Amino acid sequence: GVIGVGVHLNGLVRRADGWHVWVGKRAADKKLDPGKLDNLVAGGVPAGLSPFETLLKEGEEEASLPEAVTRNARQVARFSYNMERAEGLRRDVVYVYDLELPEDFRPHPADGEVEHFELWSLPRVLEVLATTDDFKFNVALVLIDLLIRFGVIEGAAAATLRAALGS
Repeated sequence: GVIGVGVHLNGLVRRADGWHVWVGKRAADKKLDPGKLDNLVAGGVPAGLSPFETLLKEGEEEASLPEAVTRNARQVARFSYNMERAEGLRRDVVYVYDLELPEDFRPHPADGEVEHFELWSLPRVLEVLATTDDFKFNVALVLIDLLIRFGVIEGAAAATLRAALGS
């Protein structure tokens, strides 16, 4: 089968009480996982574009992120997975980027794929990941990676999750 390639962007804000991440809520009319929680920016890499070029394009389209701001994103992870879903077998490679944003930054949905954005603390992200399936399936992987890298998940749990993520 075909291997899909996608990009995900963690939009991070450093506040006095710790790190926060922008979480988007997918539009109710999305074909895949409508209404689920998502990263600030995410999308499939089309033929002819690199993952970083796709990130720049998706940043403007999904969150009104100026290209000059998104260019500061840095790639922090790359992983792949295979899974069966209702729509068929998924074989994906995901490029993950982090972007630190100023406290006064506010993303705005631009293309109708996201209903709205909320700024969440990392402990809140962990709580929702651990107790619900509210996040889109591959966003959960991206956020688990983030929580390990930022020390929110530590010790044996982090080692187990790192092994599962292949990092």
